Amino acid sequence: MAIASLISFLSQQTSTITVIFSIIGLLLSLKLVAKWRIIGRKRKFHPIGGTMMNQLFNFSRLHHYMTDLARRYKTYRLIAPFRNEIYTSDPANVEYILKSNFQNYGKGMYNYMNLRDLLGDGIFAVDGEKWRQQRKVSSHEFSTKVLRDFSSVIFRKNASKIANIISNTIVSGQTIDIQDIFMKSTLDSIFKIAFGVELGTIICGSSSNQEGIKFSYAFDCASAMSLWRYVDPFWKLKKFLNVGSEAKLKEAVKIVDTFVYKLISNEEETRKSEHYSPVSINNINKNKSFSSPTLMNFFLSFCQIKKDDILSRFLQEKGPDANPKYLRDIILNFVIAGKDTTAATLSWFMYMMCKHPHIQEKVAKEIEEHTSDYYTQKVISNNSFDEFANSISDEAMEKMQYLHATLTETLRLHPAVPVDAKICFSDDTLPDGFSVNKGDMVSYLPYAMGRMPFLWGDDAEEFKPERWLDEKGIFQSENPFKFTAFQAGPRICLGKDFAYRQMKIFSAILLRHFVFKLSDERKPVNYKTMINLHIDGGLHVRALVRSSS
Repeated sequence: MAIASLISFLSQQTSTITVIFSIIGLLLSLKLVAKWRIIGRKRKFHPIGGTMMNQLFNFSRLHHYMTDLARRYKTYRLIAPFRNEIYTSDPANVEYILKSNFQNYGKGMYNYMNLRDLLGDGIFAVDGEKWRQQRKVSSHEFSTKVLRDFSSVIFRKNASKIANIISNTIVSGQTIDIQDIFMKSTLDSIFKIAFGVELGTIICGSSSNQEGIKFSYAFDCASAMSLWRYVDPFWKLKKFLNVGSEAKLKEAVKIVDTFVYKLISNEEETRKSEHYSPVSINNINKNKSFSSPTLMNFFLSFCQIKKDDILSRFLQEKGPDANPKYLRDIILNFVIAGKDTTAATLSWFMYMMCKHPHIQEKVAKEIEEHTSDYYTQKVISNNSFDEFANSISDEAMEKMQYLHATLTETLRLHPAVPVDAKICFSDDTLPDGFSVNKGDMVSYLPYAMGRMPFLWGDDAEEFKPERWLDEKGIFQSENPFKFTAFQAGPRICLGKDFAYRQMKIFSAILLRHFVFKLSDERKPVNYKTMINLHIDGGLHVRALVRSSS
């Protein structure tokens, strides 16, 4: 219901008051156009693609609108009341703002003000020392083998739960919103891996399930409202009056905060009641209950994870006086990184599999080929998905080159973050020779870039996994400033390998056991305009048992 209300609300944003505001904004924009024409006689600026009002009126199809402009101009600007907004699909410009002149392009106060109610001082909203400190600690966490192995266990466990849910729908003849299932599963995964908390949103009936679902809906609502600020020049007035989109955002953030502060409080109480002490192998060897080396290793890993999960590590960094608000911001930034991005990509991947059944069959064939040594018919007949999940080795996943290419092709056309904005800190000139003013917003466009013929050829809009494979069928990566789904430069996504591992595990388990089809082939599938590229209204599919060849 919350999502339905959100969609209904956004559709009403062109009400009388919004139209009035839009006219005022348009007049301001026209005044600025005249101003920039005078300034432009001395400096060279990118061609004007429109005004901020065009974004407002095209909000429901925002990425299509920006892609259309990118086809006309590799880089263009939109006139806004207080600044230029520059959008680029030029890899040279992207490399310059993300790497070559990284220090001159950051989140800035503009992005921070738009995002801070939801993301606060988290890693995706800040610059400088706050960013560096969080990046350093987070980088350490993602590099540990213990966390990598533990995450794989959680991914396998949650993928098996999804397989069981799908299996039950086959028996009952039901369809399933697989995006909703992915969102719940990845939310469970990120909370367990990063914070040691079992949300159980994918399991119906528990109290934690209801709290988790309420949190998830509120988080999605807050995400959409935060993005709306980028096209609504009067959001600050609405916030002051507590009306419209800002009232919705405030309500959603309140729900999110209540949930997260409870989580932090529980973790702090746990730390006070459980005094973790260094665990040595000598101490464990004295305990006869750990006669098995496997049990001993598991216990060591558990202690390490419990002590060094991301929340605990930040608590250690800040000590007993850690600011709950700071911890809250860290948690929500990891949630948006670990939940929405992976779940959205898996959803678009499944949509592509349904739209291209021959590719679905080819992926399934590769999975079967590299799991045949472990697979038995008993797995299907007994619905023992856990057994199959645990049998998939890292070596087997590494050999699934076509699956990797298919996931990457999904990200090319449906990047989890469709647009990424930076602020220019001082007057500059981009590699294409055009000027940028201090305070301008400079964004690169992963969604549009994936559809540019000058980057990918005349078949740019075709779903074609083979474009990522060499003549031997081996995956070939692309220039990260051309394929920008994981950002690049100093802010490159730390969780890239984790995301691929999770997506491969989920895909391997589901496509090995099931054939997926859209529940209604005639129903259009579109994105919802928010920070991440969700499928609007979910992805409803029907599954069939895949026969073993």
